[in-house]
Amino acid sequence: MSDKAKDHVPEPEPYENPTLELNRPRSSMLESDDDLDLDSAAFDSRPAGGFDSRPAGGFDSRPTEQIHRPDPPVAPGTYVEPEPATAAQPPKARRGTLDLGLLVLRLVVGGTMLVHGLQKLTGLWGGPGLDGFESTVTDAGYQHPALLAILGSIGEVAAGGLLVLGLLTPLAAAAVVAIMINAVLFKHHLEPGLQYFATDESGVEYEVLLGAAAVAIVLTGPGRIAVDGARGWATRPFIGSFVALLLGVAGGVCLWLFVR
Repeated sequence: MSDKAKDHVPEPEPYENPTLELNRPRSSMLESDDDLDLDSAAFDSRPAGGFDSRPAGGFDSRPTEQIHRPDPPVAPGTYVEPEPATAAQPPKARRGTLDLGLLVLRLVVGGTMLVHGLQKLTGLWGGPGLDGFESTVTDAGYQHPALLAILGSIGEVAAGGLLVLGLLTPLAAAAVVAIMINAVLFKHHLEPGLQYFATDESGVEYEVLLGAAAVAIVLTGPGRIAVDGARGWATRPFIGSFVALLLGVAGGVCLWLFVR
């Protein structure tokens, strides 16, 4: 073999010496964004007007989506106060025909008292008038019969008219209760003994019926078909109704005991 043939050594193929590829010098750092194959326009949040809303340093201070964080675990034996429950709105109650029934009751009781008061005050519809009513009050043994005859007649007219309108209903109905208590006691004074039916000489059936209806109006209120219909106590009476009823009963009893 010649010396020239000996000096020529063929270069190895890459696959015969894999380390040749690794021996090539490489940069230890990425020199530009192009090395990451990223488009810098994707990170540019500047609006069309050219104002960059990002703070210095390139960080965006706009709020990100809130992430739900679970509550921290509670140690055994630790009391955790429960969150207060939200009070639900009660459903609106349906009154049906209740207001219509209360209207009928008020019209009947109030109209009856209004008519009887006008009979005593003016003598209409065959009434006794003030003179005849004063004689009745005198026979019952009341003091100051002339004054009581005027006040009693006006009281019946006022109570009846207020009941018809549904105005100051508890007080108007309580006044009717006081008047009926005195009417029952007056008939009992004329004819001692229990006589209930109206056909009897001193029967109290009519007075008891009107007084009981007035008590019912005090306790139930006038309903919504009334001047007082928008008031809370007119549709949901409670303490005020009991007070008005006690005042009516006490007024009727005191009038009989201390004015006679």
